[in-house]
Amino acid sequence: MSRYEEAKKIYSAYGVDTEKALEALRNVTVSVHCWQGDDVTGFDSKAALSGGIQTTGNYPGKATTPVELMADIDKAFSLIPGKKKLNLHASYAIFEDGEFADRNALLPKHFKKWVDFAKERNMGLDFNPTFFSHAMVKDGLTLSSPDEETRKFWVQHGIQCLKIAEYFAEETGYPCVMNIWIPDGYKDIPADRLAPRARFKKSLDEILNTPYDKSKVYVTLESKVFGIGLESYTVGSAEFCLSYSASKGITPLMDNGHYHPTELVSDKISSLLLFNEKIALHVTRAVRWDSDHVILLDDETKEIAKEIVNHDALDRVFIATDYFDASINRISAWVTGVRNLQKALLNALLMPSEKMKELQQNGDFTSLMVLSEELKTAPLGDIWAEFLKREETDSDYLTEIKKYESEILVNRK
Repeated sequence: MSRYEEAKKIYSAYGVDTEKALEALRNVTVSVHCWQGDDVTGFDSKAALSGGIQTTGNYPGKATTPVELMADIDKAFSLIPGKKKLNLHASYAIFEDGEFADRNALLPKHFKKWVDFAKERNMGLDFNPTFFSHAMVKDGLTLSSPDEETRKFWVQHGIQCLKIAEYFAEETGYPCVMNIWIPDGYKDIPADRLAPRARFKKSLDEILNTPYDKSKVYVTLESKVFGIGLESYTVGSAEFCLSYSASKGITPLMDNGHYHPTELVSDKISSLLLFNEKIALHVTRAVRWDSDHVILLDDETKEIAKEIVNHDALDRVFIATDYFDASINRISAWVTGVRNLQKALLNALLMPSEKMKELQQNGDFTSLMVLSEELKTAPLGDIWAEFLKREETDSDYLTEIKKYESEILVNRK
């Protein structure tokens, strides 16, 4: 009997159908971020990162051109099982023949190569306006700026991105999630907390007044607790973003690095599911703060997955990854992080959630604790190995990555 068959029997004793779990995982789409491959540099500027964005490390082989980044994405995706989308930032526009368009003048044609790339691989694209690393970020402010020229510049950027997101959906045939996040805030205690948020609200209203097909584009709004250089006050706080999303009927997005260290996004998911048709997640790993470390199979990642699965919400949650590490092989960072997220989802799918809910409902917390602890040593790895086998993906991805590194990455300048 194979290890999978043995594991299947063990899970069956808990009332879990491993075949059903594998089929469910096969149909989960993870939106994978492009910016791990080039340390969030993009192609529209050679300026250093700014606006609370920072990468650390100088591992060789960073992609510096669209061709290199696409090749690295292909390599990473070939080593990641399951369904995937590609998540782009506006700063990854591709200009040709000396053309350049500033962010307030970006057009769908500047992303045609990405659309072609996605269509050739039968996958969708998600999108993010880029409100950082630009000369028009004045005094750390964009959509909340008191300078009307600055604010209008970024409003127009948001409007153009909305049009590009709709173009992505129409061309690929997959809905596009367009996420808005701004770095706006203050380093020290502000005299007026209300006015910047009022301007941010006004700017969002102006962006969303642009007609778009809501069946094709899901606008999400992402909050943050603080960032580098804006430690005392963030305009787009959790309370602001949740309230605005609810008032406008758009989708709230939670990044699990964007909260206080003692707050857990896993605990917030059920509340948002009660009041929203859909929610969105940026899954990362925060070490003390929003440090965007590579996702591990840690407790919070597993709890996030459990909350999605236990509430039968796989079709209601847009799941995306968001991290960047320049201290290790960037392709390995992609593959390791996404695989760990998928393992967490499989772990949740292999839990007898209805039985566990029943034990809680009946107040049998003794049995619930024992069952929960037994499941921690159940043979998840054997079911994961079967998933990889069925997806025709090798369990050993490091050997292939090291080969790609020695042949391709170390030769880049």
